[in-house]
Amino acid sequence: MSKEVNYEKAMHELETIVAGIEDDQISIDELSAKVKRATELIKICQGKLYKTEKDIADVLGELEK
Repeated sequence: MSKEVNYEKAMHELETIVAGIEDDQISIDELSAKVKRATELIKICQGKLYKTEKDIADVLGELEK
C-alpha cells in the first residue's frame, strides 16, 4: 500500500468488508481479494495498536523515573 492508512479508515474499510460478507453482498469472484484486503487491514490496525501501547508504556515509564 503506497499511502499510510490511519486506524479509523482501516477499521471502517474492514467493517465494510465484513458487513458485505455477512450480508452476501460480495460475490464469490470478489471474496478472495476482499479477504486478502481484510487481512492487510487487520495487520495495519494491529501494528498501530501495538505501537500506541508501546508509546504509552514508554511515556508512563518515564514518569516513574
